[in-house]
Amino acid sequence: MLACASCHGMQGKGTNNDYFPRLAGKPSGYLYNQLIAFRDGRRRYPPMNYLLEFQPDAYLQAMANYFAAQRPPLPPPETPIVSQDILALGQSLVTHGDPARDVPACSSCHGASFTGMEPAIPGLLGLRPSYISAQLGAWRYGTRTAAAPDCMQIVAGHLTETDVTAVAAWLSTLPSPANPTPAPRGSLPMPLACGSEPN
Repeated sequence: MLACASCHGMQGKGTNNDYFPRLAGKPSGYLYNQLIAFRDGRRRYPPMNYLLEFQPDAYLQAMANYFAAQRPPLPPPETPIVSQDILALGQSLVTHGDPARDVPACSSCHGASFTGMEPAIPGLLGLRPSYISAQLGAWRYGTRTAAAPDCMQIVAGHLTETDVTAVAAWLSTLPSPANPTPAPRGSLPMPLACGSEPN
């Protein structure tokens, strides 16, 4: 796993680079699906596509299991560079959603503490706002996809650019919870048919 450390940090804890996310502690089902997506070209980032091109499923599962088991400390919360109004919008969308636009609360799938849910819904903590914005943008524009039902593409499609900025900013300010472990399978009231396939 040392090859992963140069970009994702030791134990997958993340680095100062905005676009190399933390891997540690995410559900192994989620990590495995992302590795498969990179290997098979469904998710595009040339260095990852190249590194994983010929890796067998069993090796990718072992990688996913390793990073899922790691629990290095989360980085400190970010200091937001957006207005209080934007932060308030982010908090509202993340915790309550916007039913009028069919936007569920992030917490309804990713958990009240945003630590994710087994087997395949990732935690949202320890990620930089630029990374969150980039991924939401990729879902919105269809350059990142998942197996059906592709819930994130549906949800992100209802978000505006301002919404994306707000959600990313507010999530980045959250402190580490006492228990960073993903919630057990089926323990969250998901509003869509998500979770039946890894995203």
